[in-house]
Amino acid sequence: MAEQSFANHVRWVPAFHYFMTPVMLLNFGWSIYRWKLVAFSVDGFISVLTAAALVVLMLYARLFALKVQDRVIRLEERLRLEKLLPADLKPRIEEFTSGQLVAMRFASDAELPSLARKVLADNIQSGRAIKQMVQTWRPDYLRA
Repeated sequence: MAEQSFANHVRWVPAFHYFMTPVMLLNFGWSIYRWKLVAFSVDGFISVLTAAALVVLMLYARLFALKVQDRVIRLEERLRLEKLLPADLKPRIEEFTSGQLVAMRFASDAELPSLARKVLADNIQSGRAIKQMVQTWRPDYLRA
């Protein structure tokens, strides 16, 4: 596996992103085409409705998995912060948003306290901005 960094940390799942998504969208488009131009009928409408439901199902399946992952990361990072932060910052752990915690997970143990202090002091909300501030990348290869 290639060394992870900000530039390559996004997870692409080929079977989902390059196969399932295009097939579902093609099926939806084809269903609309057949219904509108070939056979305008109740059966065609049901096909379009089913194709739309499959697209929504596919999207929600991905979103639900990512939301569960974010909740686990939030818990892991709160435990990590409890262990690594200096005493003056520990009472402020609850102030971090889920997005901030998800982004800070890439910071090494050594730099996490200073990054956490900066995120709180400057109220940095952008996960992208937080990840770009990470100097020593702590890879996360177990993402959904």
